[in-house]
Amino acid sequence: MGQAFIKLFVSILVFQCFAQCHATLHAQQTSPDACPRPAAGGSVPEPEDLRSQNGVLKVDLTVQNTMEPDGSVHYCYLYKDGSQSPNLRLNPGDLLILNLKNDLADSTRPPASASHLHAHADSEKSSGNNSDPCNGSSMAMMSMSTSTNLHFHGLTIPPVCHQDDVLKTSISPADPPFEYRFRIPADEPPGLYWYHPHIHGFTKAQVLGGASGVIIVEGIERANREVAGLPERVLIIRDQDLLNPNAPPSKSEPVVPRMLIDRDGDAANTGTGFGKPAKDLSINFVPVPYPDYPPAAIEMKPGERQLWRVLNASAITYLNLEVLFKRTPQPLGIVALDGVPLNENGASRDFVSWQNHIGLPPGARAEFIVTGPPAGVKGLLVTRSVDTGAGGENDPNRAIATITASEDAREPRSTLAASPKPLPPPSLPWLGSVTPTRTRKLYFSEKVLDPNDPNSPTIFYLTVEGQTPAAFDPKSDVPNIIVKQGDVEDWIIENRSSELHAFHIHQVHFMLLDWSGLPVNEPFLRDTVNVPFYDGRALQYPSVRLRMDFRDPNSVGTFVYHCHLLEHEDGGMMGLIRVEPADRPQTSAASTPCVSMDHQAKRRCGNSDAAKN
Repeated sequence: MGQAFIKLFVSILVFQCFAQCHATLHAQQTSPDACPRPAAGGSVPEPEDLRSQNGVLKVDLTVQNTMEPDGSVHYCYLYKDGSQSPNLRLNPGDLLILNLKNDLADSTRPPASASHLHAHADSEKSSGNNSDPCNGSSMAMMSMSTSTNLHFHGLTIPPVCHQDDVLKTSISPADPPFEYRFRIPADEPPGLYWYHPHIHGFTKAQVLGGASGVIIVEGIERANREVAGLPERVLIIRDQDLLNPNAPPSKSEPVVPRMLIDRDGDAANTGTGFGKPAKDLSINFVPVPYPDYPPAAIEMKPGERQLWRVLNASAITYLNLEVLFKRTPQPLGIVALDGVPLNENGASRDFVSWQNHIGLPPGARAEFIVTGPPAGVKGLLVTRSVDTGAGGENDPNRAIATITASEDAREPRSTLAASPKPLPPPSLPWLGSVTPTRTRKLYFSEKVLDPNDPNSPTIFYLTVEGQTPAAFDPKSDVPNIIVKQGDVEDWIIENRSSELHAFHIHQVHFMLLDWSGLPVNEPFLRDTVNVPFYDGRALQYPSVRLRMDFRDPNSVGTFVYHCHLLEHEDGGMMGLIRVEPADRPQTSAASTPCVSMDHQAKRRCGNSDAAKN
């Protein structure tokens, strides 16, 4: 027994030495500017467009990282021509073949909030010598910070390895290029989707470092003729650690209460709309740093209409976007949210929702019509402050980009078809008209690991009502929720914490029905939504009611739902759902209760435990 232990201990030491030596050598070989960034105040560049040809898009990407002089780490997806994070443009029915080579160097450690997940390696998976990216390789388990994978956010594709699995797929630097291969569903709504890593415990570090890019399913002009013929501009807003963390606030800002720091070391919410932000923002990698926020530059022809496709690829920052001319908010014509045209519900093909600001939680997308300023007038793209609650980070008012009218402005490289063939109507009934099979309740909550230690990490929970709160366990295959393909369910998501959370689910979209019990008129779909924070005084917890759509056969399998503030996800605020095939008897699970307001709905739930609650 003792000899076996010594052999195992020596093997681990040898393996760790190999991993450390490999990382050190790799760091020496990686160019200091492997992931270069533009200078602040520069023109907003357009990401490279990679388009499918003859129904296929084949892409080879390398994910790299580089340590900056200030200690921050940049991550990037590099195409063969050196461009970063290209736009992947495909049509419904096209095949995507994406070969991802992991070229990451060891530059991070597990965040404190996730340390409980990585205190020791999983002995069953780390005992083998063969790397299996589809089942968490031994190298990945021993050196998680250099492991990665891809999530294709918003797409309705199967949650299996080589497609959209994030639970087992773990690619290490020792692995050969890993092939992602899947077909865009023929009925996938045309719009804006995105790709980013989803490696549990390190998702925030990689996304915060810049690992993200856009997927465009072509044909939005076929869904809405209002955008036909418009030039389109892709804008990716990311957050990053502060470039000037010790700088005093700008003199143009009003005096705010003394700066507080939250448990993650970020600037805490001041509740004023001003003060040091938790993170800096960038737009297409052009940084807009605190404290003066020098805006990036966008040029448009005077009065020109464009379709802006905006992704909030931030790790933790909420956006509330506005376009100002002479301090006056301008109308923004929303045609799609989270990749789905607003008229997917069968409304008029020319429907546009005109708003003067657009809220985007981390992970969300909006596609909207913008009219450029007239000659001689300068516009400004800003984000208004977002109140994230007493326990949240500070997301203040700040500029992002100036919009200058110029007759010589270059047109965006992509323009939508002027005479599109309309899309066929949806094959399924509109989600809002379907009677739900059952109702469930889930809730966000948080717990300080050691209440007596002010620096103790926070554990984050997303719990199904009736279950015991527990941080997500990446080693467990037991689902928190089991549903059957073809079902439609209502989920009530409560927030029992003092900070704002953003609920997101993989593989499916949902419809927002009410906000803290008040019906809302949102006849369109989302995949990410804010859940308001609890102020400690209300008689009931804030909540949203969502109609969840499990009708698509591509949703069959096991996948996750979570808060899209990635430090919360990494810290345990995530759950497992298994969608079983329609022709298989549904598994009953005492741990997956339903909650409903009336006895009839409890009977529909078909779960004896639900009837007890």
